[in-house]
Amino acid sequence: MAEASQQPKEWSRHVVPPRRDVGAALAALSEQDLLRLRAIARLRARSLPDDGMSWSDLLHEAVLRALAGARPWPAGVPLLAFLAGVMRSLCDEYWRRHRRQHDLPAPHDRGGADDPERACAAAEALAAIQRLFASDKAALKVITALTSGMAAEDIRRQCGLTEVEYDTTRRRTRRTMLRHGLTWSWP
Repeated sequence: MAEASQQPKEWSRHVVPPRRDVGAALAALSEQDLLRLRAIARLRARSLPDDGMSWSDLLHEAVLRALAGARPWPAGVPLLAFLAGVMRSLCDEYWRRHRRQHDLPAPHDRGGADDPERACAAAEALAAIQRLFASDKAALKVITALTSGMAAEDIRRQCGLTEVEYDTTRRRTRRTMLRHGLTWSWP
């Protein structure tokens, strides 16, 4: 009979996972890890609009949310990967808020002619990209086809690329542009 009265007490206990100490883990980070966090924050902040957060604000907000417990640190995930994910999430959150506030049209919906400043900036950016890839004919073909609005399958067929070659060329193009401080995305 005593065993029966013990059972409900055991079942009513809530198993709470131990809370990970983000503050202690942050304090234990090496200088290299801190530099990596700063680099990740800079990279993420680059994708934000001009009125967006600075890289330091992005990093501080990620750390603050982790310390406050608003973003729980899952077990088995390295701290750097966790904070990088929090920063990515913050950027996504910022973009959603920005689109709602500014009621931006969909990327494929022009909604009229581009303004002259934007057209000039786009022409300059495209010229810089074409100069950057002048010696890489495969990348230049893919970029030219993308700017004309072709689909990936059509580009592969026209350029005679396999799916792997096409994907490799796109990655190489993206990495080269990021290395040179050029941001460009295609829907």
